[in-house]
Amino acid sequence: MQESCPSIKNILLLDSEGKRVAVKYYSDDWPTNSAKEAFEKAVFIKTQKTNARTEAEIAMFENNIVVYKFVQDLHFFVTGGEDENELILASVLQGFFDAVGILLRSNVEKKEALENLDLILLCLDEIIDGGIILETDANVIAGKVASHSIDSGAPLSEQTISQALATAREHLARSLLK
Repeated sequence: MQESCPSIKNILLLDSEGKRVAVKYYSDDWPTNSAKEAFEKAVFIKTQKTNARTEAEIAMFENNIVVYKFVQDLHFFVTGGEDENELILASVLQGFFDAVGILLRSNVEKKEALENLDLILLCLDEIIDGGIILETDANVIAGKVASHSIDSGAPLSEQTISQALATAREHLARSLLK
């Protein structure tokens, strides 16, 4: 028996209709975009009748363990192989779920998620790298993401695209409010 570190196959954030909000795949199990979309649709249909609003639920799906939780009109999913530990997958899900809640200031809904998609994608990058779990503590994740996006006073040439867009959005909002 060979020991290996736990790995994640994908993290999905879907809306209440099963459409993508933010997704990251770390496995070649779904080689094409259409295969990924088919998986997302199938897992959404399988789980939509469950009530995963208070606690995370676990399901076996296509030889994968899927841990999921819903809030408002967002559906959070973490997928691992059939040999993965459900508690580890659940801790990744809870870390992602709580970090998104912190970053969206407890206003966890599709509209807010789309407006802050850069923060959610940074959040995914802080949690998982290449399928390997880096962090599950929501406060640490949110802190790292916030530190990436906090420096809007830097010259535009030194900002990331998402930071530059956020700065431009702030300047536009200020000019409209004058």
